[in-house]
Amino acid sequence: MLRVANLRKDFSSIRAVDGVSFDVERGQIFGLIGRNGAGKTTTIRMVLNILQPDAGEITFDAKPFSDQTRNIIGYLPEERGLYKKSKLLDTILYFSGLRAMHHHAAKAEAKKWLDRFSLMPYADKKVEELSKGNQQKVQFITSIIHDPQLIVLDEPFSGLDPVNQILFKDIFLDLKQKSKAIIFSTHQMDQAEKLSDEICLIHHGRVVLNGSIRDVKKRYGSNSVHLEFEGDGAFLRSLPGLKDVIMYENSAELQFADGFNPQQILPEIAAKLELRKYELREPSLESIFIQTVGEKEEAKA
Repeated sequence: MLRVANLRKDFSSIRAVDGVSFDVERGQIFGLIGRNGAGKTTTIRMVLNILQPDAGEITFDAKPFSDQTRNIIGYLPEERGLYKKSKLLDTILYFSGLRAMHHHAAKAEAKKWLDRFSLMPYADKKVEELSKGNQQKVQFITSIIHDPQLIVLDEPFSGLDPVNQILFKDIFLDLKQKSKAIIFSTHQMDQAEKLSDEICLIHHGRVVLNGSIRDVKKRYGSNSVHLEFEGDGAFLRSLPGLKDVIMYENSAELQFADGFNPQQILPEIAAKLELRKYELREPSLESIFIQTVGEKEEAKA
């Protein structure tokens, strides 16, 4: 479907994207991950032909971008681009018209999506009267109303509460089942881990990690312990064999060195904390992200 090869983009003296390559296939959810300012949005804008790369190649089914390509892509930008004084249904129909949809078909499709997002009671309300989360829903509808083959979503969970995040996830999976190719950019590692088939981690414009979630986790080993507890877990940072740790108020992820047996420190942990969970499993994408990006920052320093 989409092939990105050795993209490069410079802005004055800053190289925003430096040799980025990846493929996205139909029926696949692809997570483009990284910190804010890593180069994700610039990469997306080149894929969409909003920006022209200084080097590299982008093809869709082995063909360069064209007017026909534009109509098979749906795009949800990070910044909202809705007309605040327009009514919801009118807004959606306006964007469907830009995609050359027949008015009656577009209206039926718009009502279907408004109903799925529980927005039908607001169909005649102005966009500015909606919450940020509901505006995000409307913008999402405008990006998929024309049934695109490639859907590009830049920080799609922005402004959504947990209930609506689940709704969006369900819709992403439905679109995947319909053989849509989906790219979503995020700095939220938990969302990327739950949804992505493949990921590409960009740091300072370069790809530093890519592959399937399963392969990436195998690459970083399986000697990880997830804890949930009551008590003061500050001492966990000084445990023997510890390679890395992510601490929360009542939970932690401990990454131990290869060859170290985490079971041997269980009695010490159990003596100092009231354990609700002690689980051996693969490292989370968040811990891999911190480890990878942290190593790059240390090397740069």
